[in-house]
Amino acid sequence: MNQAKPSSLAPVARLALADGSVFTARAFGDTTPARIVIAEVVFNTAMTGYQESLTDPSYSGQILVQTAPLIGNTGVNPVDVESGKVHVAGFVVHELAARHSNYRATDSLSHYLAIAGVPGLSGIDTRALVRILRSSGAMMGALAVDSPLSDAQLVQAARDAGSMDGANLVTAVGCTTPIDWDETRDEWAESHAQPAQLRVIALDCGVKRNILRHLTERGCSVRVLPHGTPAAEILGIFERGQADGLFISNGPGDPAAVEATIRTLREVIQARSRLPIPTFGICLGHQLLALAVGARTYKLKFGHRGANQPVLSSLSGHVEITSQNHGFAVDPDSLLATGAQITHIHLNDGTVAGFRLPDAPVFSVQYHPEASPGPHDASTLFDAFVDAMRSRRSPGTEKIAPALASRP
Repeated sequence: MNQAKPSSLAPVARLALADGSVFTARAFGDTTPARIVIAEVVFNTAMTGYQESLTDPSYSGQILVQTAPLIGNTGVNPVDVESGKVHVAGFVVHELAARHSNYRATDSLSHYLAIAGVPGLSGIDTRALVRILRSSGAMMGALAVDSPLSDAQLVQAARDAGSMDGANLVTAVGCTTPIDWDETRDEWAESHAQPAQLRVIALDCGVKRNILRHLTERGCSVRVLPHGTPAAEILGIFERGQADGLFISNGPGDPAAVEATIRTLREVIQARSRLPIPTFGICLGHQLLALAVGARTYKLKFGHRGANQPVLSSLSGHVEITSQNHGFAVDPDSLLATGAQITHIHLNDGTVAGFRLPDAPVFSVQYHPEASPGPHDASTLFDAFVDAMRSRRSPGTEKIAPALASRP
């Protein structure tokens, strides 16, 4: 089993930020000499679940900084993955565990990233780095391994790079052909999988596997479609009675740039009077639904990325501790102007964390009820979606509000 290379033997690596800050330490993962990656630098405050974060498509095009002080001590395994590959552009930690130990581990974190071609940086003061990102906001950075470029040249490279604003990264992470999904969670999950009784169409903007697992466990047969699937095709599926609900997934980049999906969702929602389709969006899917009904989105200063984000549900009156990973948010005034109802509020900064349409079974949340990693406080939102799909089979009971409000 591959163990991490001692830091004293690893090549030097630097992280240069667009604000002029430069952090120098040791490389791990892909240590190819003169390797440079330029991407947006963001941080995640979760104490666990680094493998799930590394493989989350929502991190595509980003250098991820982990605030937990020791990373890699449980290695990696083939189960705790959220997609088929590592999506982060680079990985920054305070300390890389020299040895990993876990009965499920099949490889070290460093070797895992090396195979994926992703460079890492270990040995810096991540607290100082996070303070910069928190104060100045997420910014572009250049992660260089054993590079001949000077600090000033790397800083300039970061400054010259484009930002996440206007970046459509969904095309690089979603499926290109339909996929039928039937996998449930692993043997340690509190799972009571039900026979498939409902059929869900999932638009893949970079979907996490654990979302699909939650749906299949609740008796859903899931067909994953490319994010750009035309509205006519989706409406045709429901008109023929071949599906019961529509799900819009998480994903990376600027939601306003995913124009094809916004257009599709707008047409589907506009048909709600004759064809009320139970629709559920998570994270980017939440933002795309908001844009489809006429709201606006904006970029947060440094985003919400962590597993302990408090959210208040105005429907149930309960506070949920949630897992979140997003750099954009929905503008509340523009959302309310569409007639939508804001159902969830982030308690740290008052941003929109969920909404629904009062005249259709359409709802969404900004956070991740499937967690992975994170708490399971909000996993009952999947039950609310299932309730809405079952109600659709009984004419006149398509409202989503009762299902949402009745959940803890």
